[in-house]
Amino acid sequence: MSKQELGVLGQDAEDACCGGLAAAPLNEDQAADLAKVFKALGDPVRLRLLSMIASRDGGEVCVCELTPAFELSQPTISHHLKLLRQAGLVDCERRGTWVYYWVLPAALERLAAALLGSQAAGVSA
Repeated sequence: MSKQELGVLGQDAEDACCGGLAAAPLNEDQAADLAKVFKALGDPVRLRLLSMIASRDGGEVCVCELTPAFELSQPTISHHLKLLRQAGLVDCERRGTWVYYWVLPAALERLAAALLGSQAAGVSA
C-alpha cells in the first residue's frame, strides 16, 4: 500500500472534515486551519479569555470586564482578543467606547468534531 492511499482509506468526501483526528489523516488545508485555532489557544491568557467569554451569562462580555482579571495592560488584552477573533473563535461589536465579545459556537463545535469525531461532538454526520 502506498503512502498516498493511506490518506483516503475509510474517508468519504462528505465526512472528510468531521471524522476526527483518529478517523483519517488531515489534509494540508484542514491541518492549517486547525493549527491556527490551536495556536490561538496555546497561550494561557487567550485560553482564559475564551473561557471567561464562553462562561458569561448572556453570552457576551465587555472588554472593560475582562481587563481587570489580568495583570496586563488593556492594549495587551485587546491584542489577545484580536488573535482569538482572527482564529475564528470569537466575534465582537463596538458599542460606544466599549467592545463586546462573544464566542462563536460553530467554531467550538468544529474544534470538538475535529478532536472527538462527529458523533462524540454531537454533530450529525
